[in-house]
Amino acid sequence: MTKRDLVVRIAAETGLSQQQVMAIIQKTLDYITESLVGGENIEFRDFGVFEVITRKSRIGRNPHKPEDTVVIPERRVVKFKPGKEMKARVLKGYTG
Repeated sequence: MTKRDLVVRIAAETGLSQQQVMAIIQKTLDYITESLVGGENIEFRDFGVFEVITRKSRIGRNPHKPEDTVVIPERRVVKFKPGKEMKARVLKGYTG
């Protein structure tokens, strides 16, 4: 699902215009990004938690030349942990 798909679906269900829905979704994503940049966690009950973690520096290897090592620097990444309800619904729908 893309942002556009989400906009069309919400607009159809709510009666709001697609432009209004797009503005709301974009503003929401902007605020989430701002909070993560500021080091805050984002928690949506029953959906999940977004948090910024720092991955430690490590040594990597070129698979074509295993004798060549490369230092992979420390970096910040966004981690998502699904909430209980999301986990339950996703697993319930899993047919694999």
